[in-house]
Amino acid sequence: MSDNDNAEVDVREKVDNLPLSPGVYMFKDKKDRLLYIGKAKRLRNRVRSYFQNSSDHDGRIRVMVRKIDDLEVIVTDSEAEALILENNLIKKHHPRYNILYRDDKSYPYICVTNDERPRVYPTRTVINDGSKYYGPYDSVTHMKRMLDTIRKAFDLCTCAVSRKNIDRTKGPPKWHSCFDDYLESCSGDWDLEKYQATIDKVERMLNGRTDALIRDLKEEMSIASDTLEFEQAAQIRDSLEAVKKYSKKMKMVADKKVDRDLFAVKVDEEINEACGVLFKVREGKLISKFHRFLKNIKHLEKGEMLQSFVEDYYTGQHAGGIPDEVYVSDELVNEEPLAQYLWEERGKKVRIHRPKRGEKAKMIRMALSNAKYLLGERKLEKEKAAKKRIPHSVKELKEQLDLQRLPRRIECFDNSNLQGSDPVASMVCFVDARAKKSEYKRFNIKTVEGPDDFASMKEVLSRRYKRVMDEKQQIPDLIVVDGGKGQLSSAVDALKEIDFYGECEIIGLAKRLEEVFVPEKSAAIMIPKKSSALKLLQKVRDEAHRFAVSFHRNKRSKRTIKTELTQISGIGKKTAQQLLKEFGSVKSVQNATLEDLQEEIGKKTGQKVYKYFHKPSSEEE
Repeated sequence: MSDNDNAEVDVREKVDNLPLSPGVYMFKDKKDRLLYIGKAKRLRNRVRSYFQNSSDHDGRIRVMVRKIDDLEVIVTDSEAEALILENNLIKKHHPRYNILYRDDKSYPYICVTNDERPRVYPTRTVINDGSKYYGPYDSVTHMKRMLDTIRKAFDLCTCAVSRKNIDRTKGPPKWHSCFDDYLESCSGDWDLEKYQATIDKVERMLNGRTDALIRDLKEEMSIASDTLEFEQAAQIRDSLEAVKKYSKKMKMVADKKVDRDLFAVKVDEEINEACGVLFKVREGKLISKFHRFLKNIKHLEKGEMLQSFVEDYYTGQHAGGIPDEVYVSDELVNEEPLAQYLWEERGKKVRIHRPKRGEKAKMIRMALSNAKYLLGERKLEKEKAAKKRIPHSVKELKEQLDLQRLPRRIECFDNSNLQGSDPVASMVCFVDARAKKSEYKRFNIKTVEGPDDFASMKEVLSRRYKRVMDEKQQIPDLIVVDGGKGQLSSAVDALKEIDFYGECEIIGLAKRLEEVFVPEKSAAIMIPKKSSALKLLQKVRDEAHRFAVSFHRNKRSKRTIKTELTQISGIGKKTAQQLLKEFGSVKSVQNATLEDLQEEIGKKTGQKVYKYFHKPSSEEE
């Protein structure tokens, strides 16, 4: 398989993990350069379309698809948000295959500066200087109307230049549009307390608390209309529509007009990380989301992780205002310090609760779904990074065995039976020298009678790799069979019969001297005892043996239940399993007292079991 084919498989796997949500997707080539940025109403469907029905694409798109080596996405709440984000990213990166949005338009924001007297003004540039940025707005007109609304509602100056940089002796600057008598009544001359209180109101409005403002504007418009000031009424109407438009962009998620924050944490044990997600609801509307990945969580409970995430948020730079209610996905370990802190910050008690039903529980489930998706993306990123860090043992194994390619994915097989009874086999998978347990397989031997390891190995490999071909699954770099020349020969015959031989390399590992056998070579290869390559092979082989033996014991245990306990009159499978769960084994059931048996399964049934294992000597003869 070519590198391009492998890349396409990786991208297709990533596509299957995409949500059916709106957002932006980005295609990258092997050098991590952006090829294309697009938006979608349903990310999974749109991205998948690039890899289906290639005849429907024009030549430019077909060439682009062949170069795709990686995929990234950003989920948004709506297509409108995806449009804004797509434009920002295209403007920043200039991908080669983008043919849309090539004008010079950049979307505007409203900035509230990080000063003692914060300024509120429009900008197209976001700077990480502690200032707060609201937007982006989908047009300059709407942004200007929002600024007009701020001026009308709060009489606040919205100048882009600091007033201290203006020479008063030269009169009002040409660019100024706030007030005709700018120098005499600019809000920059207000006393500090009044100014900061006004800024608080502006930030509440920009944070989505627009209902009171809308009511005020409606009243002003009604008064202007009643007094026949139609031009002024029209202007107020435009401001009202701008605020309404801003408000409509935020999704209603609560019946009541409440302020609440909802926190959820999802854990991925495979990568040993967690993702915390916050949904911020103001006046019943979802106005923003926030997430952060948590590391070093191996020995922590979910409640500890969640508490750390919530406390870090409220005491950090992202917090903003304190809501009426805080809802969490899991019980916090100790919520008292947090509750006290929120009470002091807000001036009254803030409820912290774990919802179990209703709209709040639904929102928590939505937050958990977002966290799960983000963790999936995180896992893919880590796997991609891991591919660039090839373990030394994998490199050395390639050199010691003179393999054609690095054995990054190894699949190893072993058989297990007891004098031919209950024959089973196992397959374990190691990727970059680490066990990938989600890929382990168990096999019940179906066509072989008696203890025939060679025939069993042949059957298992035939079944495994016939399915790999039929379902177009990932092909390993190296197949390892537990055994010497005989097992290896049977494995090779199986692969040849299904026309799989040659797709990857195969070896046999004999346990006695740790000899490695390869096809078409009579002499064994002896890898140095202290070599990391040999230790890797031993680790893989021992894991396959452990997995096969545990499967065999489990199968034998189930058969024992059937042959020993279920043959007792009146004892079914369910009762037999109950006895084994309580006593641990058939022998322990046999040695149990009558009182213990009757206490566990009832007086009558317990007596039957006791009589079966304690027959009089005359009956035994």
